[in-house]
Parts: sequence; C-alpha cells; structure tokens
Amino acid sequence: MCGVPSEAAPPVVLVAGAGGSGGIWEHHQVPALTSAGRRVVTFDHGPAAGGPADPADRLRELLTALGLPPCPLVGHSLGAFAVQELLLTDPHLASGALLAATRGRPDAVGEALARAEAATAAAGTRLPAEYEAFVRLVQNLSPRTLADEGAAAEWLDLFEVAALSGVSAAARGPALPVTDRLAAYGRIPVPVLVVGFADDVLAPAPLGREVAAAIPGARYAQLPDAGHLGFLERPEAFNSLLFDFLAAVAPTDPGVSRVP
Repeated sequence: MCGVPSEAAPPVVLVAGAGGSGGIWEHHQVPALTSAGRRVVTFDHGPAAGGPADPADRLRELLTALGLPPCPLVGHSLGAFAVQELLLTDPHLASGALLAATRGRPDAVGEALARAEAATAAAGTRLPAEYEAFVRLVQNLSPRTLADEGAAAEWLDLFEVAALSGVSAAARGPALPVTDRLAAYGRIPVPVLVVGFADDVLAPAPLGREVAAAIPGARYAQLPDAGHLGFLERPEAFNSLLFDFLAAVAPTDPGVSRVP
C-alpha cells in the first residue's frame, strides 16, 4: 500500500531494522499510533550492503520524495543507524528521533557475529529452519520470555516460518560493519531519545547509553526484560516511551501510509 501524507501535520516515520520490512511495526506500533490519531509512514528499505549511510540515503530519498515537513523519525537497529546518519547530513528533515537498540561503535561480540554471518553467506551455507529459529530466539529475546514456555513456542514458530520463507541471515547478507561514530554524533542538533533493551545481545544497552551521552541534550531510557526485539516483546512499555516522545516533538494527524 502506498500513500502520500497530507501536509496538515507532520507524520511519524518508522524505520525498520535489518531485513527491511516496514510491516514489523504493524503488529503493535501502527495500530496504537493510528488509534491515537497519529499518522504513520513505514517503508521497506531492503538489505544494506554499503553500511549505515546506504539506508540513510534511502530514507533521505523517501522523505524528500514525499515532500514531508520536519517530522519525528523512529528507528530500530539498522533503522536507528540510518536515522543517526541522516541527522548528521540532513537534520532539517527531522523534528526529533527515537533510536531503539542502537550503538555508536563496534564491540567484540558484534564483530564476531558479523564475521560469522559473513562467512556463512560466503560459504553459501543455509542452516535448517529449525536451528535458525532457535538461534534467532536466543539472539533476540529476553530470558524472561525464554522462561515462558508458551511464549517461547510461539516465537519459535514465527522464526521458523521466517526462516522457511527465506527471511534469514543468509538472505539479508552479513551484518553491517560499524565504525566508531560517537564523536560525529556530537553534531546532531535535534531532540533525541535513545531506548535500550536490558537483555539485548545484538545491540547491548550500554552501547545505546553511549549514543545518548554523545548527542547533545539526548535522553536515555531502558526497558527491563526485553531483548533486541523489545518493541515487539514489550510493546506496551515501548509504546509508552514512544508516545511520551512524540508528544514532545510533533502534533498529530490520522492515517497510515506504507511505501514499499
């Protein structure tokens, strides 16, 4: 579905992480936002082989093509990288940004994962769907969710369906390399809220706190009992932070636009 937002009020733009499907926000964030009278734009940015600047360029093209006024940007993981880089080059496009599960520099665990996924992709190796689902389960969710057998079984089913459909690490390509960008982020001039997930092993919460510390005036909030997909794992708590942030930076407007 594709639509051009009206100019009556700035929309909220939700930028997904690796894999690129804007539909991931439609489970919890889009319904909550539209029910509250907000207008939402999601889009599918696809895989990014050129580093965070690649999806940032696509985001810039989207905002420019739609003729959007400065609006709040919400990014998760790779989507947060894209927003961060956009705020360095085109801060006039945003009225503020919420950055979830982000980082401003590499760490040893993240680099090891990037090497492992790059080697897997280069070898043409495809894990059995059942095994890949287990790996995604422990990578993306909190111990609290894993201890709930019913919830864990539901998540396993979802990850297995994704693996069978080709939405996998091999399909996405290797993890993005991340250089140390913390000093650069000191030039970001718009209001920023960084949200960390306490049990995130892919983007550890302390690295998100570093991003908040690097951006002048940025705030940091952390959700307990949440892994990398904390906005899906604890949607009510995440949405509460999101609404508080949006109330401070943008007016409301009904509707939802989806740009593929």
